[in-house]
Amino acid sequence: MPDVLGIDFGTTNSVIALRQPDGVVSTFRYATGAGATDTFRSLLCFWAQETGATRGRLEHAAGPRAIEAYLDDPLGSRLIMSMKSYLASRSFTETRIFGRAFALEDLVSLFLRALVASAAGGGPLGAARVTAGRPVRFVGEAADDALAERRLRAAFAGAGWHGLDLALEPEAAGYRFAAGLDGAATVLVGDFGGGTSDFSLLRFEPGARRRVTPLGHSGVGIAGDAFDYRIIDNVVSPCLGKGDNYRVMGTPLPVPPSFFTSFAHWHRLSLMRAPRTLREIAEVARASDHPERLNNLIRLVEDEAGYALYQAVSGVKAALSQAASATLRFRHGDFVLEEEVRRADFERWIAPDLARLAAAVDQALADAGLRPTAVDRVFLTGGTSLVPAVRQLFEARFGAGRVVSGGEFVSVAEGLALIGADRALAA
Repeated sequence: MPDVLGIDFGTTNSVIALRQPDGVVSTFRYATGAGATDTFRSLLCFWAQETGATRGRLEHAAGPRAIEAYLDDPLGSRLIMSMKSYLASRSFTETRIFGRAFALEDLVSLFLRALVASAAGGGPLGAARVTAGRPVRFVGEAADDALAERRLRAAFAGAGWHGLDLALEPEAAGYRFAAGLDGAATVLVGDFGGGTSDFSLLRFEPGARRRVTPLGHSGVGIAGDAFDYRIIDNVVSPCLGKGDNYRVMGTPLPVPPSFFTSFAHWHRLSLMRAPRTLREIAEVARASDHPERLNNLIRLVEDEAGYALYQAVSGVKAALSQAASATLRFRHGDFVLEEEVRRADFERWIAPDLARLAAAVDQALADAGLRPTAVDRVFLTGGTSLVPAVRQLFEARFGAGRVVSGGEFVSVAEGLALIGADRALAA
């Protein structure tokens, strides 16, 4: 059997696992300033070469190098994020980067090639069999799942992998978990990514040839990014003018909430750099009760200071998984933010998201025709599974003794590699 790759192309992070002919499964490692990690940020950065013989040539970087390039020159570069979030969108056909048109599939292909090339000790992989993951439901208001899958296959083909195997991401996570089962079991798998949360009910029968029977699936476009949004919307945006008033001929009017819709999502922040948008914010600021707040918003947008801000927000979210409160600290120029965030408030803000997650779990059970008591084990994976309120949702339904978690960032990729190997054996 050739080497088998499991590629988990994620909204926020991506992971590759390699299943070697001897059955050993390991994840690719990526160098960072602090050492090495299993995950590779799902980012691209473009810039135009300004000096030398290649002046004007479009350059690009991916992952950590994309972040470095962007931070070196935020105004002279273009950061592309959350590419996976647009796969199911019919309205997104192409984007222009420094005058050059790129289809979404082309951007994903560029990223996938860098994902492999950047791995430490990745080696030649041209002959490897590839199994990639896909969510149960792609993210988006009017998501076209069939379109998203076609685009995903085209992107992998553009990166050199034709005839791609696809498997559902929660099924892959469950596959890895089931390798440690000592008997048949019905398992609910919750896979929490950056953009989607997917749930699968699966019947596992261990043995030399694992039998996996899908029983039911559901998915919802809510995960870690949505929880970050709640912190930004409730803590950061009010310090930048959200909820304030401005006056027109003496009449108080609310500062337009639309100013903060894109601001609360990092991958949309570049849309606010349009001159017309910045002029509109400046006009409102001049008549605002607190003009300094909107002026700080303008400066954050113009200086592309979003990356550091969103890192601070993500850090607070992680801290709240361990503590009852955490302090959000951020500074850029005259804008200084130091706000205590309580876990109780955070859980109140994410209550609508938790309700949608609960509904998706119920949908998976209904799709399988099962009651919660028929589920033997619950396996949760992905960074959002570490949020206490998320885990409590499952413990309340299924009992704490049946809920386990692990491999929060690598279980999907490892499971994809195992699925690919078993499919190769069965072919």
